[in-house]
Amino acid sequence: MEKLLKTKAGKKLILLGNEAIVRGALEVGVQFVSTYPGTPASEIGNAFFSLAGKDNFYFEFSTNEKVALEAGAGAAFSGLKTLVAIKHFGLNVALDALLPLCYTSLRGSMVIVVADDPNGWSSAQAEENTRFFAQLAHIPILEPSDSQECKDFIKLAFELSEKFEMPIMVRITTRVAHQRAVVKTGTIKNPRTTKGRFIREQKRFVTMPPRVLEMKKELLAKIQKIKEISEKSKINKIQDTRYKIQDTKLGIITSGVSYLYVMEALQKLNLDIPVLKLGFFYPIPEVKISKFIKKLKRVLIVEELDPYLEKEVQRFAKDTNPKLKIYGKNYLPEVGELRPEMVLTAVAKVANKNLEIKNSLKIKNLKLKIPRRTPRFCLGCPYWSVFAAVKKAAPKNTIYGGGIGCYMMSYFPPFEMQDYLLCMGASLGVAHGIKKATGQKLITFVGDSSFYHAAIPAFINTVFNQSNPLVIIMDNSITAMTGHQPHPGVGKSGMGKPVPKIKIEDIVRACQVKHLKIIDPVKNQKEFEKTIKEFLKKREVSVIIARHPCIFIKK
Repeated sequence: MEKLLKTKAGKKLILLGNEAIVRGALEVGVQFVSTYPGTPASEIGNAFFSLAGKDNFYFEFSTNEKVALEAGAGAAFSGLKTLVAIKHFGLNVALDALLPLCYTSLRGSMVIVVADDPNGWSSAQAEENTRFFAQLAHIPILEPSDSQECKDFIKLAFELSEKFEMPIMVRITTRVAHQRAVVKTGTIKNPRTTKGRFIREQKRFVTMPPRVLEMKKELLAKIQKIKEISEKSKINKIQDTRYKIQDTKLGIITSGVSYLYVMEALQKLNLDIPVLKLGFFYPIPEVKISKFIKKLKRVLIVEELDPYLEKEVQRFAKDTNPKLKIYGKNYLPEVGELRPEMVLTAVAKVANKNLEIKNSLKIKNLKLKIPRRTPRFCLGCPYWSVFAAVKKAAPKNTIYGGGIGCYMMSYFPPFEMQDYLLCMGASLGVAHGIKKATGQKLITFVGDSSFYHAAIPAFINTVFNQSNPLVIIMDNSITAMTGHQPHPGVGKSGMGKPVPKIKIEDIVRACQVKHLKIIDPVKNQKEFEKTIKEFLKKREVSVIIARHPCIFIKK
């Protein structure tokens, strides 16, 4: 990762989109970085973690995304250049803080990188489109399509944030975050200090009535000014300037990674069609779009998931070109990420171009039976022992509470032991509700990082309201699924410095839990089975901490 720090300006690097984001932040002199690890954004935190202490910025793995955003807000209130990196579900966790934060006026600057996961490759519980939050929070959103734009858009986002004293969001997707491409570097700006100063000014930072209504008016005024910038910005561009818009019948509007698929399709079909690429998703350049579609007869909107751009174009067309035929989700799916062949087919249909897709793999008289592979725990993972013991010890009709982490794999054969799954920490909250509603035997699982992240309030609620699930805390001593980042129980900070461990058992005991055992499920499986049978009979909350290190932790 030191290449991100040591490569001089004007050189070229092959970078992941996530790595390009880090380089962009270093080039503007970022001073404060906070994150909670979550794929597809994990590499951003990992890169900063590896560079922490080697450059003049502060970095932390926060306990969850809301805390990461709040910490970043404090730094931005104090005059620092701040970056917060989270995944789409992390934005949900941070939403309580985000909406009022947008009303405030920062003294420094803040860029929030949010990584969506169309198709649910690493976030299987829902397919979320964070573009929805643009109008809800009134937060400007930039959408890069490749690694170079990831770097450049981060720098632009910091400029906008500093100018308008508000947070700016950069929204990426899995295919942008994890693509590798050539990036031309700029000059790294080393900040003189990581220390800011908070100056008391309640009108600036306190969102209380009646001032909060004035703050909203100020926010909307900022959005209007940014909209003027969006109309003139080079990141909203007509790709093929050789063509005059009024002389063509067909155009394409797109953004993000979809733009790459469009350009590939046009090349394969040998088509000359003007393409309006939007780097600003919000505020959307209404005038630029209206001028683009004014003389068109047909326009294809290429975007992943929900048809936000399509609906906006439909709205603009009512006044500028009511006869315009708009194509989008009638040719492209609303579920799952786009694939190049989908866009190729859609472009061919709208352009009335014959398309013949040939299968280059010609195999005659060969029948292949490929066995279906499902996700599994790693070889040597301690969770094999945990679920084997639970399956053996628990009664047949026991309900199993699921959560987010490596233990999600228990949903698949051979265990099939997750009866519900919502989000981090919900395994405990839902377990309490089921126990109160039914009284059935229930075992709920939660990972160590998930416990610190979001399960503690639900755990306290379960104890306080006198429920009695058996809680098994899967402690493999690391945030394993997203790349082995530290958490409060590891004894290592985001800056790589030793810190006191915040032990899970101390938190459990502080909640007045009487029935608690810490067991190594690999070395003491018989004791583990015996304890499960014993604790399932308890009338109060009981807890087993299944403690054995992840197989990939270096000893």
